[in-house]
Amino acid sequence: MSGPEVPIWWDEPADAFTNMAADEILAAEADRRGGLVVRLYGWSPTSVSLGAFQEIAAARGLEAIADVPLVRRPSGGGALVHGTDLTYAAAVPRRHPWGQSAQAFYDAFHAALVAELRDRGVAARQHQATSEAAVPPEPLLCFDRRAVGDVVVARPGAAAAADDPKIMGSAQRRLAGVILQHGSLLLRANAAVGPAARHVGLLDLHPAAGREESRLVEAWLGRVAGACGAVAVRQATGFRAGRGSEIAAHAARFQDAGWIARR
Repeated sequence: MSGPEVPIWWDEPADAFTNMAADEILAAEADRRGGLVVRLYGWSPTSVSLGAFQEIAAARGLEAIADVPLVRRPSGGGALVHGTDLTYAAAVPRRHPWGQSAQAFYDAFHAALVAELRDRGVAARQHQATSEAAVPPEPLLCFDRRAVGDVVVARPGAAAAADDPKIMGSAQRRLAGVILQHGSLLLRANAAVGPAARHVGLLDLHPAAGREESRLVEAWLGRVAGACGAVAVRQATGFRAGRGSEIAAHAARFQDAGWIARR
């Protein structure tokens, strides 16, 4: 199979500030290459990433995450508890078809995951808008929210229900010439945080879906790349390899107390 390539970098878990810095550099790489780029990674230790426009007081006031390291993402959306999830960062130039529509970029990743999970016997779907006239204030945590296109799965042996668990959501930020998208695929509940910030994950509900977890992810991203007429190519090294000094320079901004508490 041939065609344009989508580079996929898999990185080892890193601290919150390193991860945000690497993603900022990834966005510049998308602009340089002129197409979609993707980085996959974990977090160590367990951390919380706050959406770019969220109030820090709400996070500081949630006892369940009081002792957890906090970073502010450049992307929007709700706060995420990391450590038992697989996080992806994807970026495209604004001239890319997915750079023209926020929903199209979301759906490219979410619909591909739904299709792959269904092929593995999991009743997954994308959340649809409700007809409610009044919209209540959004919860702090991403996995307490439901946005159009979020990936939800039915509980084992049960029919689809309005309160089915959400297992993946994404958020974006428009940067100079580039769209950066973050997404979190929740694999397991995180015991390092209190119950109020703990959510059930895909493999808690459907452990068989995660047999050979890397193959699930590779198949999912293969579908993403195929949706834009390209081929996903796993890179031989992680994205952070050889970029240590550049990442450290960018990480300093994310560590700055002024950036974290800017809202």
